[in-house]
Amino acid sequence: MTTPNRFVSGALDLGEVKARAEARQQAARTQQNGQQPAAGGVQPFLTVTPANFEEEVVRRSLQVPVVVLVGTPRSPDSEQLKADLQALASGGGLSFIAAYVDADATPEVAQAFGVTGLPTVIALAAGHPLTNFEGGQPRDAVKQWIDALVQQVGPQLQGLDAQPTAAPQEEPEDPRLDAATSALNTGDFDAAIAIYEDILTGDPKNAEIAQARDTARLLKRLNPAERTDDPVATADADPADVDKQFDAADAEIVAGAPEKAFDRLIALMTTQAGEDRTRVRDRLVELFALFDAADPRVVTARTKMASALF
Repeated sequence: MTTPNRFVSGALDLGEVKARAEARQQAARTQQNGQQPAAGGVQPFLTVTPANFEEEVVRRSLQVPVVVLVGTPRSPDSEQLKADLQALASGGGLSFIAAYVDADATPEVAQAFGVTGLPTVIALAAGHPLTNFEGGQPRDAVKQWIDALVQQVGPQLQGLDAQPTAAPQEEPEDPRLDAATSALNTGDFDAAIAIYEDILTGDPKNAEIAQARDTARLLKRLNPAERTDDPVATADADPADVDKQFDAADAEIVAGAPEKAFDRLIALMTTQAGEDRTRVRDRLVELFALFDAADPRVVTARTKMASALF
């Protein structure tokens, strides 16, 4: 079996793993030298577009909570919430950022949040949606909701003096990454997993390497070179079998259709209880981790999963 470097569509690029590892090393050196960028230029309220979604919403939420209103000018409740959020953010001392998504002008951004009604307000922190509410609310109620969010979540984030990302720098590559890539390309998943585990022993918080390891684990358990059946067809013929659904979801991830995998497991979770329900939830979280947190497919699926759970 030959597995290309970008072996899960949209999930992992080993070149990106290397670049991000090097960027993190450079960022650490910058911090040690006391070269922290200021928070200048950050706006308390902004309109979200496809161009600024990742930088000003997802990455910004690594620093402070971001409160996103998905609305429409056609709704009086939406327009009132927009005005209230803008006023609260302007007086909030950058303790949170308010962002507005015009569902009419940028439907692709609105769809990324998976909302079912307008207006909907979503709180994000550390790249993930935390909580939301739908429909109009009095300004005082919105303020109390935001105050609680800032108080409970804000101290856990980086703060606006921190740099959420760093540009890749020319640094020596970890030769073990090349060895892992070679192992993956020859189908030796155990060897690749062992290399990633070795790297994580010395750098346990390296999210990119953990992502690479988890992707290699997925490929190992799917083992497409040794399969004689179609895991998707097998699962569709037996929708109540949790393990078969897991296999099918893995196959859909590898085939470059993660949204199908997510929807499959979210639907499965709604039919399960107890330990099996927990297993499905944990597998979903594991599959989410294979992708960037800003991936619209992940954002949508996380929202659907939250709705299914609660």
